[in-house]
Amino acid sequence: MPIELKMPALSPTMEEGTLAKWLVKEGDDVKSGDILAEIETDKATMEFEAVDEGKIAKILVPEGSEGVKVGAPIAIMAGEGEDAGAAASAAPKADTPPPAPPTAPTAPKADVPPKAPPAPGPVETPSAPPAAAKGRADGDRVKASPLARRLAQAQNIDLSNIQGSGPGGRIVRADIDAAAGKAPAAAPSAQPFATAAAPAVGVGHLVMPGPMEQAIPHEEAKLSNIRKTIARRLTEAKQQVPHIYLTVDIQLDALLKLRGELNAGLESRGVKLSVNDLLIKALAQSLMEVPECNVAFAGDHMLQYKRADISVAVSIPAGLITPIIASADTKSVSAISTEMKELAGLARDGKLQPPQYQGGTASLSNMGMYGIKQFEAVINPPQGMIMAIGAGEKRPYVVNDSLQIATVMSATGSFDHRAIDGADGAKLMQAFKRLVENPIGMLA
Repeated sequence: MPIELKMPALSPTMEEGTLAKWLVKEGDDVKSGDILAEIETDKATMEFEAVDEGKIAKILVPEGSEGVKVGAPIAIMAGEGEDAGAAASAAPKADTPPPAPPTAPTAPKADVPPKAPPAPGPVETPSAPPAAAKGRADGDRVKASPLARRLAQAQNIDLSNIQGSGPGGRIVRADIDAAAGKAPAAAPSAQPFATAAAPAVGVGHLVMPGPMEQAIPHEEAKLSNIRKTIARRLTEAKQQVPHIYLTVDIQLDALLKLRGELNAGLESRGVKLSVNDLLIKALAQSLMEVPECNVAFAGDHMLQYKRADISVAVSIPAGLITPIIASADTKSVSAISTEMKELAGLARDGKLQPPQYQGGTASLSNMGMYGIKQFEAVINPPQGMIMAIGAGEKRPYVVNDSLQIATVMSATGSFDHRAIDGADGAKLMQAFKRLVENPIGMLA
């Protein structure tokens, strides 16, 4: 019997994805565990593995297809001993998701005088609403995506009053935005330059509005799902989360000295600590010392975390992702270093699994390697804070009441002011500064 390969849900919030690349072709034999395709989700590019053995009879969705819904058939596989040709001929052609909606014949017919009796006309009209309402009838439970539930909870929106537009009547993020009065804002997006009187310019040029229109050569790059998610989440964070920023200057000489001594002792084990590894440990311990900052704002209540899971910003070609060092407060710096190198490698290869980048209680972003002296990072909701690390540099610095040259870096904490008061944020920054300047305490 032919086996339908369906678009997998590779993360809890995934509702659709891009079939980036097929790694098999029609006629190929596959075994359980073989990598069939690369799928781009809203977080990363991940591999799709085969579960069953058989032969690829027909590929239904070509590589590069965007917006492929979770659960939609993407290929047909013939089982062991089954004829691949017969399996391919039985493939449901209608299930192949088109790249764009086909031209619907129903719309233009509205202006054509009907040739059939009017009675049968309304038969098709109510067919769509029952499909949308179907998911609401499964007992008293409202069907909604995890993201929609979180957004509804944060904005005190009653899900039972919302009509879902997702598959099977499932409530999705767009429904929450509509209920909160945000959806109409998307409509005018195609009209920002509507007042420009110039005709459209050919591909490769951009018409700018104003008295002196100018054509600027450019290339268009399609946004990946990851970049779209980054843009959406950063916009939401800056619009919805009131940020407060606190900066301290920290002397690094003692930490650099300790790092050199530790690396000498760890050389035989093949471990080499980075400054960032020690800063991860310092932030984790600071959060445990000041638990008022190890929190998340959740609408009408707060989440108080009992351990410090540090999300570490890693730059990848597609954008930015934050693999997590779980329980960093209790791990040794050598364990943090080893785990961080492994996670960073997986991130750059696009092979992180959802549990490795979803969650976290606070974040750390280090741009010191680029020579950035100081910056203010954007909070990654629902986390309550993020620590931005600048470059360590030689500066005039007062040490023991005398002006000396010291290695100093600036660290800026961004705090969700709904959840964290300024005084508590200041306590965390003090604890972080103390641990970095007296790093031996982190090893006790």
